[in-house]
Amino acid sequence: MKSKKMPRLAINVLVLAIASAYPMVSIAEDTITQEKAVPSTVNKSEVAPAELSEVTVNAKVESKADGYQATKTRVGKVLQDPHDIPQAITTVTNQLMQDQQVGSLKEALQNVAGLTFNAAEGGRTGDNFNLRGFYTFGDIYLDGVRDTAQYNRETFNLEQVDVLRGSAAMLFGRGQAGGVINQVSKTAKLQDENTLKAGFGTYGYQRFDADLNKKLSDTVAIRVNIMDREEEGTRKNESNGDRPSVDRKGIALSAGFGIGTEDELFLNHTYTQTRDVPEFGLRFKDQKPRTDFGVNAFWGSDSNFDDSDTRVSTAAFTHKFSDKTQWRTTVREASYERAYWITGPGGATTYAAPAPVGVGDNKNRKLDYDTTTVQSDINTELDLFGMKHELLTGVEFFHENSYRANLFNFGTATQQFYKSNVVALNNAGLNKFNSDSIAAFAQDSVEFVPDWKLLVGLRRDHLSADYKRAPNGGGAITTSELKYSETSYRTGLSWEPTKASHYYVSYSDSFSPTADLYQISTSSNKPETSQTYELGAKWLFLDGDLSLRTALYRADKNWERNQDLEASPANSILSKKRRTNGLEFEVAGEVTDKWEVFSGVAFMDAKILDEAPGTDPRYSGMRARNTPRATFNLWTTYEFLPNWKVGGGVEMKGERYGYSSNAAPNSTNANTLFTRGPNTAPGYSRYDAMLSYDANRWGMQLNVKNLFNKEYYDALYDNGGFVVPGNGRTAIITTEYKF
Repeated sequence: MKSKKMPRLAINVLVLAIASAYPMVSIAEDTITQEKAVPSTVNKSEVAPAELSEVTVNAKVESKADGYQATKTRVGKVLQDPHDIPQAITTVTNQLMQDQQVGSLKEALQNVAGLTFNAAEGGRTGDNFNLRGFYTFGDIYLDGVRDTAQYNRETFNLEQVDVLRGSAAMLFGRGQAGGVINQVSKTAKLQDENTLKAGFGTYGYQRFDADLNKKLSDTVAIRVNIMDREEEGTRKNESNGDRPSVDRKGIALSAGFGIGTEDELFLNHTYTQTRDVPEFGLRFKDQKPRTDFGVNAFWGSDSNFDDSDTRVSTAAFTHKFSDKTQWRTTVREASYERAYWITGPGGATTYAAPAPVGVGDNKNRKLDYDTTTVQSDINTELDLFGMKHELLTGVEFFHENSYRANLFNFGTATQQFYKSNVVALNNAGLNKFNSDSIAAFAQDSVEFVPDWKLLVGLRRDHLSADYKRAPNGGGAITTSELKYSETSYRTGLSWEPTKASHYYVSYSDSFSPTADLYQISTSSNKPETSQTYELGAKWLFLDGDLSLRTALYRADKNWERNQDLEASPANSILSKKRRTNGLEFEVAGEVTDKWEVFSGVAFMDAKILDEAPGTDPRYSGMRARNTPRATFNLWTTYEFLPNWKVGGGVEMKGERYGYSSNAAPNSTNANTLFTRGPNTAPGYSRYDAMLSYDANRWGMQLNVKNLFNKEYYDALYDNGGFVVPGNGRTAIITTEYKF
């Protein structure tokens, strides 16, 4: 492992935050006002000063954890109720993930209506999603900080996952039209709470978790989360008996100082390791997934590997000037190291049996990616010109340093042998960049008349980057430089006639430069831009225990890029303009104190409106790739006896198309597409079930995933090359001990 040096700016900010926080925390502990110590049930006007001096300061009382309905989010940069945000947002809570026995971020996002999974070749392996028909590989965040590295994310240290739909460049900088996926980490809290879990299941499944939180004083706590997970896939290579597998471990540390006081400091570190045996899936034949050997055929071997080591260190300092004004600064240093070799199924007509070791379409890569982030923002509430204002302003610095190249083959053409720590000779497949971006933003939400709010925000981003690149076979290195500045906007009009109802109309936009996210595009290409228009409503029922939302939207994207530019950087435009018109409904929360539900449905009409320059004009009007007309998800549980809970759910997706839309007129690709139709992943319905017993100190839970052993394809390579089948039926028994 190469040494990592934190840039001087990050060091200075981190030292300043820590140096200023410790004395502030000490002073706060000694001088907490007696006003805060008065119980809420006491009439403060009747309490004598002498009585106040004898009141003991108690620890901050933790609020009840969310069930399936989220009551707080920071996806809008400030801590607020999702009900108050004039934009569609879906939150996958920790309780929902626990009940479903979720392991990965991908599994958690199966609960998000309008979201599909991309299967990527060498350019975009790892977590790769489409939201509202638009890719999101540049729009994944961890606690509000960009987390764009190519790797597979786990959920063991996540409190919830927030999905903010629509363009969000004003809040987060460059991005896409679909929305933002923000992972929210677990942090230290002021209570002693410890949980140990062990799970075992079919196909070698075993998982161990520990969530240990210790209150050290009235304002200091520490938390440790540990995870170790192994399992095999349900598919098998009949020629050698090998199966794909998952082998992942992680540890997360969080220390909180001054919790609940005017000055809070959290120091967090997460390390995640993966040692997977990956797979590529199945090729298409006659526009359908090829199943000559059945959907359970695995075309790789256990000599394949996907090794990654991810380290993320974060310092977050918050100073509360008052209940209505606070300043928050976050500093992060992150390192992502990854190497993989994946054997694919080969050409659609070239293989006669599952591939033995080293035979087939092989993808390999070595990646090192480092980032440094400094974010600082202030939010305040005030009365100005007779109107209530909620002001937010901030700055951000983001540094990226990325190196990528092919691995070197120590064997022969048919018996290949790669090492994860050796890169290619002659810079084969080199793709290197070094970039800095700075941004400033401001937003105001003003209640100009009672119950009516107008939100207006803007952000200015400047990006400068240097790129180096060499072909996959090695050779001359080409260089490129990018300097880019852009202003992004967000606005919304809200009407909240009651606390339980919110009606809004909003507009937001986003942009992505011509050379971003590891890729090099031609300098003549215009940047990607997106605009989202949304009309929505949010309601709370049953005293706020059940939430319902709906959104009608239009999202446009201009100069859409190919998400794997390395094959043809000079011909990277997929469409000049495309659009998704959509309608969404979502419900979450408690129907009764024993019955919980989480469900969403999304209808999407996604089309290419204008084809890319030089491509076949018949692409105009075609349905966008990997975007079904409808998706539906439902998960519900019911406590039928004291401590006993039964639950189940379904995930449904319509058929999805895969094709390359940057083919030249009259090319073989275009002729096949328009005479036979695009490659199609069929729609599917997949059911899960659970049964649990939860006592005060211990519990047990049974989960059966894909209850009816449905053959389905959950991930599609949207250029049309292949699909990845979902797992068959699996069963997991989990035991839990709390102390």
